[in-house]
Amino acid sequence: MIHDAGDDASPDLEETAAWQRQVLALEARGRVTRTFRRLDPDRQRAVVDAVIDEIAEHGPAAVQVKRIAERAGVSVGSLYQYFPRREGMLDAAVEMTTGFLTASLDSYAPFMAELPLREGLRCYLSEGIEWSASYTSWLGLFARAAYSGTPGYADTLVRPVAGALQRMLRALLTGARDRGDLRPDLDLETAVRLVHTLTIAVGDAELMPHLNDYYLLLDADHPPERIREATVELIVRAIGRQP
Repeated sequence: MIHDAGDDASPDLEETAAWQRQVLALEARGRVTRTFRRLDPDRQRAVVDAVIDEIAEHGPAAVQVKRIAERAGVSVGSLYQYFPRREGMLDAAVEMTTGFLTASLDSYAPFMAELPLREGLRCYLSEGIEWSASYTSWLGLFARAAYSGTPGYADTLVRPVAGALQRMLRALLTGARDRGDLRPDLDLETAVRLVHTLTIAVGDAELMPHLNDYYLLLDADHPPERIREATVELIVRAIGRQP
């Protein structure tokens, strides 16, 4: 998503390390098996993506292990070698997804705190949308859980990921406040919540086109780049210290 060019570690390496930490933590708690942990990380991701796709498409109550196996390109027997039981398969996939996403997002907060307000908002919107779009399986489940209220996932997926996004914005705005770039009378926490909600709407209209039918935000005359820049300008004018 966001990477400081002066950093030695690449974003891919950072995200692979975050993924591996999640796998090790789940193995230690008996949520995945040693067999799963020994798989190549790309195969692990393919299996988890297959579980997530199945939940997103059919809902947790209608999941079929056979369909998951077909999506992942493995046998049903292999799936039961990776996870102790069917319910554990779903729970582990969601927990792994949540842990990976929140760890990745939290790793960017210190960098966000160092960015100027306008640049930070641009980075948060543009690179955040690009990063989200690269995880189509997980985005599908998150969208279903967030907008349809899929039972059981508010506390295990939606709130944790939303909280990590909000922490990134809080780091950005706190850094801007400490540099004197925000209005001195600004209620910081309220501003964080409002900016968080506005940027979600703007980003999700782009990531989930069916929402744009409701928002009526994007069209040929108002492409994503124009809307993103207008959003940044609106926020800066609302909360930034004016000359």
